Amino acid sequence: MSSVLYDVPGPRARLRNRILGIATVLVVLALAGLAVWRMFATGQFTAQKWSLFTYTRPWLLLFEGLQHTLSAFVVAAVGALILGFILAVGRLSDHAWVRGPVGWIVEILRAVPVLIFMMILYYGLPVVGVRVDPYLAVVVALIAYNGSVLAEALRAGVESLPRGQKEAGYAIGLRKNAVMRLILLPQAVRAMMPVIISQLVVALKDTALGFIITFPELLYVIKLLGTQIDFGSPQVPAAIVGGTVYVILCLILSYIAYRVERSMRRSPKLRAAPVAIEGAGGDAVTMTEMIAVQRRGGRRRNG
Repeated sequence: MSSVLYDVPGPRARLRNRILGIATVLVVLALAGLAVWRMFATGQFTAQKWSLFTYTRPWLLLFEGLQHTLSAFVVAAVGALILGFILAVGRLSDHAWVRGPVGWIVEILRAVPVLIFMMILYYGLPVVGVRVDPYLAVVVALIAYNGSVLAEALRAGVESLPRGQKEAGYAIGLRKNAVMRLILLPQAVRAMMPVIISQLVVALKDTALGFIITFPELLYVIKLLGTQIDFGSPQVPAAIVGGTVYVILCLILSYIAYRVERSMRRSPKLRAAPVAIEGAGGDAVTMTEMIAVQRRGGRRRNG
């Protein structure tokens, strides 16, 4: 018995996989234990280093850095989604004079690293007399890079749909923009939702690059707290506390993505079984087209 992708492992293969799994877990635990032991040996868990976090001021600084991180991420995420939709529609255009330049824009924005983009905006533009705030430099760089990546994800999602979806929309009288807006993009977003969420997580973590251009986000505060000589330069404790905050943020974003994906699966418009319509090239038509047909018929009857 075999599946489509791989052969079902037999008894010897299952035993080998269990042994490899146990060995991997043991190696990871050994490395983690070694790291903890080295921290104890170098005094990273002494009371002097951790006493910094018994005061109110460090936590207020961390909260301010978290606010800056979240504000930059929210604006960048919304802007990247909007830019991604615009660039994806441009890449899918039937007009070469639109598709070509947009394709070059997407490739250039994807090729430039986020940090280089931030440094060009913050350090490069003042050379020509244009000064950019660190917050604006971080947000614009994140929007440009992540928007171009999301555009490619959405384009791939649209092109992966069966050709009959578009033809069925044209068959029931929908124009091209309506086919894209009502039929193709909703299904592409649902199919590429894991990719979209993972890219938003990347955008959240990339806000940490802003500390290089003096943007006072979370990593900037962590670095500041880790250089306090009066507390023995608690770099490791500060990194542990800040890293925990980043992990919590990513877990919250992943949970939100999980809830959104579940709600999309439960939506009757998105999970309805395809219905065959004659004249659509033999392909199935989703509930979206059926609703459009019903609305058109209702308007004709009312007219």
